[in-house]
Amino acid sequence: MRIHFIAIGGSAMHNLAIALKENHEVVSGSDDEVFEPSRSRLLQHGLLPEKEGWDPDRITHDLDAVILGMHARKDNPELLRALEIGVKVYSYPEYLYEQCRHKKRVVIAGSHGKTTVTSMVMHALRDNQIDFDYMVGAQLEGFDTMVRLSKSAKVVVFEGDEYLSSPIDLRPKFLWYRPHLALITGMAWDHVNVFPTIEIYNEQFRLFVDSIIEDGYLTWFSGDSNLKDMMADFEGGLTTEPYGTLATQVEKGRTQVLHHQQSYPVPVFGNHNMQNMAGAMNICRELGLSEQRFLTSMKTFKGASRRLQVLGQNEHSTVFYDFAHAPSKLKATIDAVKEQFPDRTLVACLELHTFSSLNKTFLPQYRNTMEKADKPIVFYNPEVLKHKQLPALSVAEVSAAFNIPASAIVTSSSQLLAALNAVEMQQVNLLVMTSGNLGGINIKEWVDKRADLS
Repeated sequence: MRIHFIAIGGSAMHNLAIALKENHEVVSGSDDEVFEPSRSRLLQHGLLPEKEGWDPDRITHDLDAVILGMHARKDNPELLRALEIGVKVYSYPEYLYEQCRHKKRVVIAGSHGKTTVTSMVMHALRDNQIDFDYMVGAQLEGFDTMVRLSKSAKVVVFEGDEYLSSPIDLRPKFLWYRPHLALITGMAWDHVNVFPTIEIYNEQFRLFVDSIIEDGYLTWFSGDSNLKDMMADFEGGLTTEPYGTLATQVEKGRTQVLHHQQSYPVPVFGNHNMQNMAGAMNICRELGLSEQRFLTSMKTFKGASRRLQVLGQNEHSTVFYDFAHAPSKLKATIDAVKEQFPDRTLVACLELHTFSSLNKTFLPQYRNTMEKADKPIVFYNPEVLKHKQLPALSVAEVSAAFNIPASAIVTSSSQLLAALNAVEMQQVNLLVMTSGNLGGINIKEWVDKRADLS
């Protein structure tokens, strides 16, 4: 097949393009800007567009399909040409579903933790030599790409995102997948640019439950009040199973899961991860793995990129890097690090970068989310607000929303770098959380240059 990607540089898009090329499809693509690591990976696989920008002449009658990324606009000239000449245009999730419609589909959904749960399921399946396809939202150790589509696997595991499918398909991605087995970690209002009220946002998850195939299976976190309310009203032909938090004990900074009178050392920590693991265990059990085999596999689980990823450490301090940006994710991540290392000072640095986090109406959702941080730092770039066409935010407004001192708010990369340089790594944990780029600061290079983290 000949397949063209509009906006090939996206994180998910470029991984699908690579996966299809490795399946011997003829793949081309375009984009108006391609950043790292997509650029290097596309170049390595011979898929980096020769020039940036859109060219409708790339869209020809011999194409079998066009896959449209969210970065493109609905008036994209290549999209308009494809629609004009009748080339089939797929959204990313629609194409995945079409390729996997005859497989057993597992979908992990939720406002937070879905990447971690998906990666736990994937690690356990691979550790137990079970063949499967997948799509996950982060690079995982031991997996070359974030997407695999094969002819051999009879099971596929999808991370189910509630964001829109494409510029011309305004349904949430996860409504495409029609799972046989599903999991929901919880519901916490997000993506306010497309779901302007919490009611509209929560409704997407009700629709997701409705999309599970008849006689399917759903496991869900019982500690989430919004999810619990939704499931209390649920009537349908599904098997539903709530899950909670695995019991643990901490010995010398290492978490042990306690289950059925056995102890399993695991490299991840925090209540949110023990909830994630409980849900992943239920899914793997439905796929034929015993709980004992699953927890044994978790001993070697490395986690997903930028999910409490350790960037540097010495014997008494650690720098963690995390994707957390929504209020629920932020609070869970801070709480987990503080609870695991109660004797260390916690410096927690958050970048506000998403539409939701920079929205004045949404900002009060962050109140007291950083209360367990000994030293909070909140960074936002006023230029990003202009780029996203959002109203300006004052330091006082951000300070009041978080209920932290105005001195904890920084608005330039130079201020942020000075704040980070001032952190002395002596009985200190530094937690850096962002879905952006920290105003151009390469945090990995910054860590590598710190003599006190060798």
